[in-house]
Amino acid sequence: MHDTLSLLNSRNFPAIQRKQIETVQINLGYRCNQACLHCHVNAGPNRTEQMTRNTIKEVIQFIDTVKPNTVDLTGGAPELNIHFRELVSEIRDREISVIDRCNLTILSEPGHEDLPEFLSQHEVIVTASLPCYSEENVNSQRGDGVFERSIQGLRRLNEVGYGRGNPKLQLHLVYNPLGAALPPPQETLEKEYKEHLAKNYDVHFDALMTITNMPIKRFGSTLVSRGEFEPYLQLLQDNYAEENVESVMCKTLISIDWEGYLFDCDFNQMLGLPLGDATKKVHMRDLNTDNIQGKSIAVRDHCFGCTAGQGSSCSGALQ
Repeated sequence: MHDTLSLLNSRNFPAIQRKQIETVQINLGYRCNQACLHCHVNAGPNRTEQMTRNTIKEVIQFIDTVKPNTVDLTGGAPELNIHFRELVSEIRDREISVIDRCNLTILSEPGHEDLPEFLSQHEVIVTASLPCYSEENVNSQRGDGVFERSIQGLRRLNEVGYGRGNPKLQLHLVYNPLGAALPPPQETLEKEYKEHLAKNYDVHFDALMTITNMPIKRFGSTLVSRGEFEPYLQLLQDNYAEENVESVMCKTLISIDWEGYLFDCDFNQMLGLPLGDATKKVHMRDLNTDNIQGKSIAVRDHCFGCTAGQGSSCSGALQ
C-alpha cells in the first residue's frame, strides 16, 4: 500500500484552531466484516486492532471529564468490539447521545442479529453506510452481495422503529462517491434516495449525509496506483470554499484511537498526525482538557476534502 502522508504537504491548507469539544469520536478497532474500496481506515476482516476493556474504562473517565454532547462510535465495524454494548450502555446512562457508524451488513452476522433491538432500546443514532441506491454500484465498491444484505439490515432497523420520523430513533444513510469525484448536492440526492428505496424496497430513513472520499489509506493508495492522486487533490483544492472552514468537524470534535491516543479527527488518526501537530502522540489520560480551546489543529492537504464544494464532515455536507 502506498503511503500518502508524504504527498499531502504542498498545498498550504489554512491554519485553524479548536473550539470547545462537543463530540468525542472513538475508534473501537480496525476489524471489519467488509473491505471497502473507499475506506480511509484500511479496515477489514484480517485486522486485529481492538480497544481493550481497560482502555474503554479510561474512555469513560475521559467522557466524564469532557462532558460532550455526543459520542460517535466508529471502526472498522465498531459492533465487532466485544465491549461495544457495555460502552453504549455506559454512555447512554449519562444521557449523552450515541452515534453508531454501522455498515448494515453487520446486522446479519452471526451473533449480531439482535443488534437492531439493542440499538433501539438505547435510542442510539444509527448512521449507516449505503454509498449508492444502485445494487451494481454498491457491490462494486463494497463487495458482492453487500447491497442485498444492506437492504435486509435497513428493513430490520425499520421494523424496530428506525427511519419512521421518531426523533429518538434516527436513521441516517451515508453516501460516498464511487471514485475521484465530489459528491452531488446532498439535498437533491437525499430526495432520490428516499424515493428509490421506498418505491423499490419499502425502506425508509431520516436523512442522507454526503461525504467526500479522503485521499488517504486504501482510497489514497488506489489513487496513487491509478495516477489519479494529484488530479484528485487539485480537484479538492479548486473547489475549496472558505465559508466551510468555520464549520469543519475538527473544531469541536476529538478523535480517540483504539489504544487511547488523541487526534484532531479520524482522518488525522489514520495518517498518524498527533493532536495539534505535536511532536508525539498524546494519550487521553495526559490531556489537559481545560487548556485545549484555541489550540492549533493539525492540517495537511487532505483537509481540502472537508472544505471542497458543499463541504464534508461526519455529519454530511456543511452547506
